[in-house]
Amino acid sequence: MDVLGFLLDIGLLVLGFLLLMKGADWFVEGTAGIARKFGIPQIVIGLTIVAMGTSAPEAAVSVNAALQGNASISVGNVVGSNILNILIILGITGTITAVAIQKSTLQIDIPFMLAITVVLGVIGYTGNSISRIEGIILLVFFVAYLAYLFVMAKKNKEEDNEETKPIWKLLIFAVIGIVIIVLGSDFAVDGATGIAKVLGLSNKFIGLTIVALGTSLPELVTSVTAARKGNADIAIGNIVGSNIFNILFILGTSALIIPLEFANGFIIDTIIALFAGVFLWVSVFKTKKLTRPWSVVMLVSYAAYLVYLLMFS
Repeated sequence: MDVLGFLLDIGLLVLGFLLLMKGADWFVEGTAGIARKFGIPQIVIGLTIVAMGTSAPEAAVSVNAALQGNASISVGNVVGSNILNILIILGITGTITAVAIQKSTLQIDIPFMLAITVVLGVIGYTGNSISRIEGIILLVFFVAYLAYLFVMAKKNKEEDNEETKPIWKLLIFAVIGIVIIVLGSDFAVDGATGIAKVLGLSNKFIGLTIVALGTSLPELVTSVTAARKGNADIAIGNIVGSNIFNILFILGTSALIIPLEFANGFIIDTIIALFAGVFLWVSVFKTKKLTRPWSVVMLVSYAAYLVYLLMFS
């Protein structure tokens, strides 16, 4: 065992977490301020700018994997991240504070996320791959969803009733914040992967858990930070938006580069991702908020998923 290398991996992991926490703090402050400046509802900016920004690590990993011919990593990274986003990130966020969910998220965004998860499973099951044509279809769905968000933003424009920093300062906060988040995520992924390999964990387990966790750390830190600052719409919108972005944009773009292999084992993981989404929908349907008891069940569910991966991967 390379003790020096192992200690270096631990150091990278710690440094990554520190950068993520500071970057998320600045990013949420910047994006929430921009939303108020332009009268954009928090839920919209959470579903778009914050979701895409915090999904940058997933995009980088998946597209880079496709370019290198490791297409299966693209699928595993996205499916693993989507499971983790709901069960772990919303689980932790909801344990810290109740997370309110808007009516439009319940009626449109979550059902849309569930529908495209089903589409992904059907595509993978019928052809064992995502072709370039199917990648284009996913991207068309993504453009249509962005168009819906644009219409919603214009229809639900909010007044700016509180003072915020100048727009240029908010933009600097947001840009520097996401740069630090992505950099911190890179360090955390490298460190966690190195530690996992030393401990003898399998590649599939690493991909669906360690790498998925590493690339989802921005969503975790951003959602918790947003919720604690009272921007709950950014917290829930960030997760739902990230999951939609992951499937439609990241897999769509990756499939344009090279057809993505969809191994049989990923069918089960996609079904689990669908289960996680349905569970989220059911847990907030009546109360319009994610409460602590449901959040704890989410965390326990992810623990059960980890046991499954350890036994069968």
